[in-house]
Amino acid sequence: MSRIGKKPVELPSGVSASLSGQTIEVKGPRGTLSFTATDDVTITIDGSTVTVTPRGQSKRARQQWGMSRTMVANLVTGVSEGFRKELEIQGVGYRAQLQGRTLKLNLGLSHDVNFEVPDGVSVTVPKQTEIIVEGTDPQLVGQVAANIREWRRPEPYKGKGIRYKGEFIFRKEGKKK
Repeated sequence: MSRIGKKPVELPSGVSASLSGQTIEVKGPRGTLSFTATDDVTITIDGSTVTVTPRGQSKRARQQWGMSRTMVANLVTGVSEGFRKELEIQGVGYRAQLQGRTLKLNLGLSHDVNFEVPDGVSVTVPKQTEIIVEGTDPQLVGQVAANIREWRRPEPYKGKGIRYKGEFIFRKEGKKK
């Protein structure tokens, strides 16, 4: 039995869900998201709760059960609260600034990096060394944050680079004389 799959998804006030076939569509204050489940699970809406149950006891049905429930929960969280990733920039002269929909990164390269922010995600720069990525889709928010981080990953000797807020970087000791 899936511990995650057994839990029903509660719909907060201001969020509504509709079901057509295997596709669930969730509407909320931040927009509309939808998810199409496989034929291995059944999705039902009972008032302000959404439940996911497996069809049969096959291994695939049990796998899809927990995953589908988590996807529905992510839809509800996305349209009500949204998702957020915070990045920190560390290093002398490393900084970021936002110009329209372009994130301009100065990362010690011979040129500035111009990162185009995709649709569905908003990026803010409260300080020159902080970047906040927000959106309704957790996969898209995580991917955009990972793409920004990829330009200058934190290195283990001095710790310079772009890191997630609160991320621990294992530090190495340099050469000894």
